[in-house]
Amino acid sequence: MRLLAIDTALDACSVAVHDGGGGMARLTSACEVLGRGHAERLMGMIADVMVEASLPFAALDRIAVTVGPGSFTGLRVGLSAARGIALVVGAPAVGIGTLAALAAGIAADEPVRAVLAAKGGEIYAQGFAADGTPLEAPRAVDAAAYGAALPLGAALVGGGAAKLVAASGREDLRILGEAAWPDIAAVARLGAVAEIGSHPPEPLYLRPPDAAPARRDLRLLA
Repeated sequence: MRLLAIDTALDACSVAVHDGGGGMARLTSACEVLGRGHAERLMGMIADVMVEASLPFAALDRIAVTVGPGSFTGLRVGLSAARGIALVVGAPAVGIGTLAALAAGIAADEPVRAVLAAKGGEIYAQGFAADGTPLEAPRAVDAAAYGAALPLGAALVGGGAAKLVAASGREDLRILGEAAWPDIAAVARLGAVAEIGSHPPEPLYLRPPDAAPARRDLRLLA
């Protein structure tokens, strides 16, 4: 499996090439924390990592890309790049949930809840079993209510973990990690085993956009 992984869902712009050819898996990766400007950097980073991995685009077997939750602009950048490359090289593209990648980036032999901060009192959350199987669908929920319903001593991972603990007042909850974006190596691992067709490269929007396009008053044009 020779795979290109892309993540622009949050503040980081990350790419990796997983090369399993020759009987020895290698991972070549790059990550820059940008906040904004993913579109300007992504293609250059992809080209640099492909050169460093000594792999032509035509050799890629699969493209993996994070699909959210995340920023609307960031998701569009990564998905557009993944779909375009997949079309050109004739390789399938698979979508990987941001919360799933966060959970996969933690070495834990117990169930974990992956959590990202959202607007106001909300968080994005999803629970996973010890083997990585989702326990629930990703969703935007009230932090206090979600935290109150968690089992005793539940393990948390992700940049929204501290917000969840503070909102719920649950001192028993355990934070295993507070990464604000996925490890691109975890995205690559999940992408390599994702079932084609079951993980489409489509954006996962859990909240409506904060800004809507301006609407013109047609009465003024009459």
